[in-house]
Amino acid sequence: MNDSHSAHEAADPLEGVARTLDRASFAAIAGVTGGLSPFTVAQALSDWALHLAVSPGRRLELAAKALRKTLRVADYVAHGADGDHPAIEPLPQDRRFDDPAWKAAPYNLIAQSFLMTQQWWHAATTGIAGVTARHEAVTSFTLRQILDMLAPSNFVLTNPVLQKRIADTGGMCLVEGARLLMADVEALARGTAQTGEQPLQAGRDIAATKGKVIYRNRLMELIQYEPTTATVRPEPVLIVPAWIMKYYILDLSPHNSLIAWLVGQGYTVFAISWHNPGGADRDLTMEDYRLLGPMAALDAIGAITGAPKIHALGYCLGGTLMTIAAAAMARDGDERLAGLTLLAAQTEFSEPGELGLFIDEAQLNLLDSMMWERGYLDSGQMGGAFQMLRSNDLVWSRILNEYLMGERPASSDLMVWNADGTRMPFAMHSEYLRKLFLRNDLAEGRFVAGDQPVSLSALKAPMFVVGTQTDHVAPWRSVHKIHMLTDAEICFVLTNGGHNAGIVSEPGHKHRHYQLLMRPACGPALAPDMWQAQASDHPGSWWEAWGQWLDARSGAAVAPPPMGAPDKGYAPLADAPGSYILEK
Repeated sequence: MNDSHSAHEAADPLEGVARTLDRASFAAIAGVTGGLSPFTVAQALSDWALHLAVSPGRRLELAAKALRKTLRVADYVAHGADGDHPAIEPLPQDRRFDDPAWKAAPYNLIAQSFLMTQQWWHAATTGIAGVTARHEAVTSFTLRQILDMLAPSNFVLTNPVLQKRIADTGGMCLVEGARLLMADVEALARGTAQTGEQPLQAGRDIAATKGKVIYRNRLMELIQYEPTTATVRPEPVLIVPAWIMKYYILDLSPHNSLIAWLVGQGYTVFAISWHNPGGADRDLTMEDYRLLGPMAALDAIGAITGAPKIHALGYCLGGTLMTIAAAAMARDGDERLAGLTLLAAQTEFSEPGELGLFIDEAQLNLLDSMMWERGYLDSGQMGGAFQMLRSNDLVWSRILNEYLMGERPASSDLMVWNADGTRMPFAMHSEYLRKLFLRNDLAEGRFVAGDQPVSLSALKAPMFVVGTQTDHVAPWRSVHKIHMLTDAEICFVLTNGGHNAGIVSEPGHKHRHYQLLMRPACGPALAPDMWQAQASDHPGSWWEAWGQWLDARSGAAVAPPPMGAPDKGYAPLADAPGSYILEK
């Protein structure tokens, strides 16, 4: 076969048409399923069902379990259905049946039967011989979502608390709930979000720490914050948030702003505020985010402050991006980092938690088709995936409290931030899901930055790494795996709370505590459970431990640097929080 014939075969005129038709088909499916791949779920359920069908011993076990649970409920009823001595206790995080009304007949029997059923289905979807671990996890997760939807707490006829609310209000709670539902539907149609009657405003109530935007490119604004102390440490701090969230999760209200607190500790603080991309930004890549984000910010900070060393902090995927940047810097002999702080940030993705259950080729093909149509992934679709991880708290409890009981909580800074989502460009989102979550390229030395692979083993700067105990987005054991990838000094902290609440943990916040253990450079990498057994317990906020860590790795205080450097191309452009934060 000659070259001209090969070229003719390669240029099949139907190829582009066929690909477009396939993309359109998958995009239509994604529109119906909310971006969730039915193929992934179908594969998992069929694997489970087929193996269970040919496992008579396991089916016999499950039948015996069902009989035992039925007898336990019957014994509970025979002994008077005593609410103080239930047949089964809910899981610690399950608060659906906490109200005393659930202890009265017949609702105690309804709740106990549901909890027994839930426990039986967990047994039925796990431990089936021959089912892959991934399919088992997907099946168990899917059945749990169905049970959460069918919980007796979600229905008027089986929820005594809701019945009392209806009686007390003469049914007006249902009227108010219908009004709130219509308001949310209208807000959804407008592309906005309901967060309460009087939403807080960026720059006034939230994201209110004073500063200036001193640099802007097509992807980010760099904010420099005004000093509040007479002197500052010579090493400034760069904050890199995730591009899937607005940066002001770290600058909420003045009392719980990590940025304001850090400025008050005598540090010159800079923060990246990401642009909210649209269809025109569809081709932005991870490399664009690295170069136009942290690398451009480090250049600006060096020009403004003259500091040879800079502390860098990355939160969530911003931490992953900053780690990639740090590894590329170490590879290339760039020694500007004084230290690297990672907050709930994964660098090894072999065990990413339940968020990774639906990241496979089928799911990514569907997402790619959905993004191909518009050039980006809408924030609502990503938010829906996060809500599924905690559907009890974030979906069904909200429907119950707002649309049936007619009670909407007042606006809070975290609620406003949570509703203020960002989009993700097609190229970047597809790339990081495939290369990080699906293939684990970063941990395995295949991720390319600056036309060359990066290795996390090159990281030598001291690290302060924070995981949170109940993180459903970046499980702390996954975050902890940075110990296995570098022999740098690591101070690892495990704080109570979740992905956001555990990080927004200001001094004075009640019920906060954390564990901490320092690993010296070239020290042994302990397994997570061993680390937890050896780590010391501390009451209070991890912020204070971080402040001490920064102080020990920073120089003597000096006069604050100027706000921007007009003569070097970094003139103040606007007051903080800038314009990118306002993009919808």
